[in-house]
Amino acid sequence: MEPTANLASIVIGGGLALGAIFGAIAGKTNFCTMGALSDVVNMGHWGRLRMWLLAIAVAVIGTQVLALGGSVDLAKSIYLRPQLPLLSLVVGGLLFGVGMTIAGGCANRNLVRLGAGSVRSLVVLVFMAIAAYMTLKGLFGQWRVSWLDPVSVDLAGRGLKDSSLGTLLSAWGGLEVGRATQLATAVLVVPLLAFVFKDGRFRRNAWQVLGGIALGAVAVAGWYLTGHIGFAENPETLEMSYFATNSRTLESVSFVAPTAYSLELLMLWTDKSLHASFGIACAGGVVLGSLAVALLTGHFRWEGFASMQDLRNQLIGAGLMGFGGVTAMGCTVGQGITGVSTLALGSMVALLAIMAGAVATLRFILWRAMRED
Repeated sequence: MEPTANLASIVIGGGLALGAIFGAIAGKTNFCTMGALSDVVNMGHWGRLRMWLLAIAVAVIGTQVLALGGSVDLAKSIYLRPQLPLLSLVVGGLLFGVGMTIAGGCANRNLVRLGAGSVRSLVVLVFMAIAAYMTLKGLFGQWRVSWLDPVSVDLAGRGLKDSSLGTLLSAWGGLEVGRATQLATAVLVVPLLAFVFKDGRFRRNAWQVLGGIALGAVAVAGWYLTGHIGFAENPETLEMSYFATNSRTLESVSFVAPTAYSLELLMLWTDKSLHASFGIACAGGVVLGSLAVALLTGHFRWEGFASMQDLRNQLIGAGLMGFGGVTAMGCTVGQGITGVSTLALGSMVALLAIMAGAVATLRFILWRAMRED
């Protein structure tokens, strides 16, 4: 086997393993961002949201340790590009938040449910993948590029090399970039951890605490796998390249675009220009990890649609998630954990938009239900 093929296999195999770990943990702990927001809005229960915030904090700490230690170059990731497409991030985030609420779960949650036997989630994922692919390369992509992406902020024109909080703090505060990044990490992480662990009930829930730590660690491992292990000289071009990633740069855990690339690979399997990737393997690993947990715990159940209204809602939500996830450059995991771990300002904007869209939709559903009663 050629050295480059071997390296690509390592990245793909590692992505499958990390996805399986993610899926197993998410299945065991019932990890779901939409469910966490629903718990807060409908019941005032913050347990699952604290788990998600803990995963974010762990991912930020680990990723910044890798970056400051020189193991990965986060400036080359899609999240830290000097062009900040604000309108795309806001619109995409809002639509993704609305879509995941209508569909009853985000991309990650539907992958986990698929592993547990949900045929409904399979339909959601297929339609989400179609909408995502149309947003990447099709009709929706034309709309995105023509109407949304041009409304952006050119940070390079303002003397900034990227959109990380460390770079912004360095430029505005006159600090050395490394020190500014450390300060930005502390400013973000310390309040998160304080909020997460101030609740005694959460501290006593070992599964949620360990689950949050492990999910954040998976994102860190993804960066190391694609950005360090998978970064080597390409013998064909004699240039340093990132192997087995769809973006051709370092990546970590994300699920919307990888579902589109998975569908493309399955439909055009004989096209020799298409290959498996870290993202595709990671998405498949989530299903396998969830399946293993469901079988071992006896929770595997075939699940279909409850009604035609349920089918309609799922398809609408899937379409919004596909378009919104690509437009916002990530989902509750792709932006919420992976993107935020880079300290990217755009990821934080997208995350807030996703949460706003989800909370607004949850409140609307609750208001409508109260009116009907």
